[in-house]
Amino acid sequence: MSTLRVTAERLTIHPHPNADALELAQVGLFRAVVAKGAYRTGDRALYIPEGALLPDDLIDELGLTGKLAGSRRDRVKAIRLRGELSQGIVCRPRALADRDLAAAQEAGTDFAAELGVTKWVPEVPLHMSGEIVGAPDLLRWIEVENIKRHPDVFAPGEPVVATEKIHGTACLFTLVAETGEELVSSKGHGSRNLVLVRAQDNLYWRTVTAHRVPEAARRVAERFGAARVGVFGEVFGTGVQDLGYGEKGRSDRPGYAVFDIRLDVDGAVTWVDAADLPGLLKEVGLPAVPELYHGPYDRTALSAAARGEETWSGRGEHLREGLVVRPARERHSEVLGGRAIAKFVSDDYLTRKGGTEYE
Repeated sequence: MSTLRVTAERLTIHPHPNADALELAQVGLFRAVVAKGAYRTGDRALYIPEGALLPDDLIDELGLTGKLAGSRRDRVKAIRLRGELSQGIVCRPRALADRDLAAAQEAGTDFAAELGVTKWVPEVPLHMSGEIVGAPDLLRWIEVENIKRHPDVFAPGEPVVATEKIHGTACLFTLVAETGEELVSSKGHGSRNLVLVRAQDNLYWRTVTAHRVPEAARRVAERFGAARVGVFGEVFGTGVQDLGYGEKGRSDRPGYAVFDIRLDVDGAVTWVDAADLPGLLKEVGLPAVPELYHGPYDRTALSAAARGEETWSGRGEHLREGLVVRPARERHSEVLGGRAIAKFVSDDYLTRKGGTEYE
C-alpha cells in the first residue's frame, strides 16, 4: 500500500469516451471520473487517493453515500465508470473553500488530518496474527509508491529491473548476527517496530522455518560482514489472499519468494542492488520473485508488462498484480525523498471481484 496524503493538485481534463456527462481529471498519471464542466485544465483541486477512509460528513458532502467500498461504504477504491478506470477522488471540500490551493500545492500541504481522512488498514486474519512485542533491531520494509502518483521517479533509459509483484503478505525477517536473534514480522507490525513472538501456527514463522530463511540469512551475514540482515519476502498461496499462484498458503510450506535484502554493515544500512539480488538468492538457496524485465527504463513498456497473467506457477493461474521497478544499482530519489522504487499496478487487478488485501 502507498503512503496516504491528501494534496492539492493541478488538473488536466480529458473527455470521457463513453459518457457525455462525465470527464476524466488527471493527477500525475492517475485519472478520476468527474462531472462534466466541474473543472477545467489548469484548475486545482484536492486529490484523495485509493485506500483512504472518508468521514461521514465528507462522504455526504461529495454525494458518495453508499457508493464507496468496505463494510461501512467509506473506503476509496479503484472502479470502472462507463468503462473508464477511476482511481481516487478529485474534489473541493467546503471546509477548504477559502484556501489557496496553488500555494498548498507548492508547499506540499497534506490535508488528510484536517479533513478527517485516514488510511485504511486491512483486517489481519487469525492465522497471520499472534502475540507481538517491541524490537528496535528489526530492519523495516518501506511503502512503495505507485508510478502513477510519481511518474518522474526514473529517468528515460535508466537501467532498471522489474520483478513481478506477488499478491500475498509481506514477511519481514531480521537476523542479528552477533546474538543470533531472529525477528519475524508483517509489514503492518514492522512499521511500528513490532515483531511476532515465535509460534509454529503463525503463517510468517511457519514460512521462514519451512524455507530455511534463518540459515540463508546467516550465510549472507558472513559474506558481507553484516551485523544485521533483513530478508523481505512475499508469503502467498490459497488461503492467504484471493490469488493463489498454485500454492497452498495454509500448508506447512506456504508459497514464498524474496523481493529484497537489507544489510547493516558497520552501522550503514543499505539494500542489495537489484542487479545482484537474483544471484545472491540463488547462492544462499532462497526463492526469488520472478524477474520480468532488465533493461532501459520505458514507462510505456513497463505499464504494458504490468498486465497479463502471473508467471510464478508457469501455468498462468490468474491475472498478474503488477510490477515493482528499481534501478539496477540502488540510488536515492529526489522525487520520493528516499529510495528509488515504484510499483506499476494492473488495472484489471485493481477492479477484480472478490479481492482481498490483507497485510
